[in-house]
Amino acid sequence: MELSKDSKLLRIFIGELDKAGHTPLYEAIVYAAKKNGIAGATVLRGIMGFGANSRVQTAKILHLSQDLPIVVEIVDHLDKINAFIPKLNELFAQADCGGLVTIEKAEVWFYKPSKKKR
Repeated sequence: MELSKDSKLLRIFIGELDKAGHTPLYEAIVYAAKKNGIAGATVLRGIMGFGANSRVQTAKILHLSQDLPIVVEIVDHLDKINAFIPKLNELFAQADCGGLVTIEKAEVWFYKPSKKKR
């Protein structure tokens, strides 16, 4: 698969404890993206943040939160991102949680698989 310079970044902000059924929502999103032929996805765990509920979640030891911010970043062509949105909506409905989803311009300069056998 090749990505053109003019691709899109789908960024999904959720909480660590959000679940789609018994599966963490971030995990369900990544596996759904892979199943839908998306070029790539990465999950990032934040150390502090807040969202629409205005509850600050932090990883500080004295104020330990178990619901830290999670960001899932997905990069692909706009048509693939748009085709994935209904599945993303389905996962959010299944999780019955809030979040934030953005689509941004992404200039892809390099994208190719490793030649190493793993």
